[in-house]
Amino acid sequence: MAFFCFVMSQIPPYLSTGDKVAVIATAKKIDRQSLEYSIKVLKSWGLIPLEGQYLYNSYFQYAGTDEERITDLQWALSNPEIKAIFCARGGYGTTRILDKANLESLKKYPKWLIGYSDITSLHFSFQASDYSSIHGPMPVNFSKNVQYGSMDKLKEILFGQLKSSIHIPADPQNKTGTGKGPIIGGNLTLIYNMIGTKTDMDFSGKILFIEEVGEYLYHIDRVMTHLKRAGKLTNLQGLIVGHFSDIKDNEEPFGNSWKDIILDAVKDYCFPVAFNFPAGHEDHNDPIILGTEAILAVNMDKCELDYRSLYSTSRTV
Repeated sequence: MAFFCFVMSQIPPYLSTGDKVAVIATAKKIDRQSLEYSIKVLKSWGLIPLEGQYLYNSYFQYAGTDEERITDLQWALSNPEIKAIFCARGGYGTTRILDKANLESLKKYPKWLIGYSDITSLHFSFQASDYSSIHGPMPVNFSKNVQYGSMDKLKEILFGQLKSSIHIPADPQNKTGTGKGPIIGGNLTLIYNMIGTKTDMDFSGKILFIEEVGEYLYHIDRVMTHLKRAGKLTNLQGLIVGHFSDIKDNEEPFGNSWKDIILDAVKDYCFPVAFNFPAGHEDHNDPIILGTEAILAVNMDKCELDYRSLYSTSRTV
């Protein structure tokens, strides 16, 4: 299996008032009422949201057939007027259409991609094409994210107003140190599912971000062990751990917490580990810029993620 050669991803142009943005669904189906609030939010930012032709379609649990969902994705990717793509929700289904997506148009019409969970696989495709994207709030949850300031942070990134440093709450189980490199990652299970596929990546020199929801402790151990065996952890520059929500155990207890499982998998390496990043499947879901070089500095009393590369690279393409 040949991995994509990763260079620091190009930052798409920041948004301006009057820009058009796409709202599409690449995974689970969604109804119009669930997006009413988010459409109002995007309009309040001065943006013009354009809904995918098949956004509200339904086919089993999916937002339309594979052909309908890839049609909306390709429209959003190829349309020169669209400056950002908001994935309406996660669920399951994006990997079914991933290999049908043609990202060549990003070279001519670069744009932001925003989403998390099942959208992790699409983030991998963007980074394999050397473009940054945003792991962050999706329209289905805007009304819940707003109270924690996550929406304000997303707007700051998209409009080029982000402060370079983000402070992460300290955790007694953090591993101290400093690492520098592009951030990759997303949902842990989706990262695991990318290994051995066309969008697999070399993790060396990267800062890995992981989050998870609804999985069993033994599954987390299985996935972390696989990442280690596959050499994905060997040369990381750092590990950022977001929300691990609704984690389950079997009737016969696994015997280890999810944090201890992660620490056991990385105990042989020297890179810093930062728990408690407020991102993932909870209402406090702060955005992370994937594909962009950052500095992760972890001390026992504080932790900082610095995107200073945003200020040393061009903001337009």
